[in-house]
Amino acid sequence: MRETACYILDNGGYTAKVGFSSDSPKIVPNCIMKAKSERRRAFIGSQIDECRDASGLFYLLPFQKGFLVNWDTQKTIWDFIFSKDCTPVNFSETPLIVTEPLFNFVAIQEAMTEIFFEEYECQSLLRINATDLCDYHYRKTHNEPPCCVVVDSGYSYTYIVPYINGKKYKEGIRRIEIGGKVLTNHLKEILSYRQLNVMDETYVINQVKEDSCFVSQDFMGDMKIARKTGSENTIVKDYVLPDYTTLRRGYLRDIVKPDEELEQQTLRLNNERFSVPELLFSPSDIGITQMGIPEAIMHSIDSCPEETKACMLQNIVLCGGNTLFPSFKDRVYKEVRAMALDHLDVNVTLADNPITYAWEGGKLKFKDPDFYSFCMTKEEYEEEGKALSFERFDI
Repeated sequence: MRETACYILDNGGYTAKVGFSSDSPKIVPNCIMKAKSERRRAFIGSQIDECRDASGLFYLLPFQKGFLVNWDTQKTIWDFIFSKDCTPVNFSETPLIVTEPLFNFVAIQEAMTEIFFEEYECQSLLRINATDLCDYHYRKTHNEPPCCVVVDSGYSYTYIVPYINGKKYKEGIRRIEIGGKVLTNHLKEILSYRQLNVMDETYVINQVKEDSCFVSQDFMGDMKIARKTGSENTIVKDYVLPDYTTLRRGYLRDIVKPDEELEQQTLRLNNERFSVPELLFSPSDIGITQMGIPEAIMHSIDSCPEETKACMLQNIVLCGGNTLFPSFKDRVYKEVRAMALDHLDVNVTLADNPITYAWEGGKLKFKDPDFYSFCMTKEEYEEEGKALSFERFDI
């Protein structure tokens, strides 16, 4: 029997992308938050929209450094996601695709398999890497190229994963320990040192980062502009902070002139607008001795078989929340083009929606005629146990 819809859970470190393959995905914060203003209540996932004052939020995160370690928190969030308050699902009738990180620890893989089969009584389960779904999505929508490189820059880390004929080439995988969390924390430190103590304002400063940061095409040139005063400085802006009575989310505006008065509190943003995303291209700026993204892409491609390199350079796909920074794609293209051999073409594709790209890949995967051959059923789990999942799922 073939079901008409599948439930897809792209379980990211910052947000979970969830929903049935017949619908559009919901983006739910993958965390539990507690607010100063409402101490007794915990906000699970998208309940944060009900919070009256989101300043000073305290986070309980199930993921640390990209791996699921806090099971109590994650189980609470999953219970909310699968409930009637979010996207109700009956796993006895609906197959499940769930994503997990590359090189996930064996104990975490076993626990996930056990929870979905025993606690949620799932009938068919496919555990898969998000980058595998991104590769599948890219190949299905770009005339099935034999090779591609998936650059997944998310909350906890950035992975560069080469694929040859739909299989990841493990010797070429590179991980950079920079993700959205590091960028937000770095911006908090800079602003707290220069202007206003915002070390407890993770939620608000994350919004500041999303609304005001961009990737520089000429870092030293932009630094020179940022040093100028008056109208010559085209980078400096004011960020109006939310007050949670009239304004729920802040916004960027031109700097306030001395004779103007603004009722809301503001942050003055100058070179931090581009120096924070620069960490993705130069992790050594904060003492992390690793390559930046373009260099890691070249390093990854160079470790692949010689005959695949030209195809890899023509099929670089960017996904993950950090790729939404303005000019991110242009900077990656510019630097990879500079490092690649002149006679080879370079093509960089930014996903239409980098955050839900893997989820949409799961939707396409479910339409594959061989979909059920990738899955593990509850009967197989009860007969052969967790060991079969390691043979079935290539994590």
